Amino acid sequence: QVQLVESGGGLVQAGGSLRLSCAASGYTFSSAHMGWFRQTPGEEREFVAVISRAGGDTFYAESAKGRFTISRDNGKNTVYLDMNSLRPEDTAVYYCAASFSASLLWRMGARTVFPYWGQGTQVTVSS
Repeated sequence: QVQLVESGGGLVQAGGSLRLSCAASGYTFSSAHMGWFRQTPGEEREFVAVISRAGGDTFYAESAKGRFTISRDNGKNTVYLDMNSLRPEDTAVYYCAASFSASLLWRMGARTVFPYWGQGTQVTVSS
């Protein structure tokens, strides 16, 4: 079965950087679009960034543009999220997700087309 395991979260000061990783197993990694989402207590899970199967197309939430970079290594079955210039408002649990959807909704980070999720990794940015 599909398994996604995130790592790399932690505590960082504002302005710092973190790299999140998501190791995938149980399916052909290159057959799925991958995404990063985040959630804070009491809020809905929100889209951060997505990447196409081969890695050629990436899309970002406005809050992530210019600061975050999503990438993937299909040889290592891993997707990454490099986060720079972190702000306290980036504090959240970050989740990776996989989509096998044939529609283009994955480009907008529509959660409805991402049925597979990891357990999340906490990112805390102190001011």
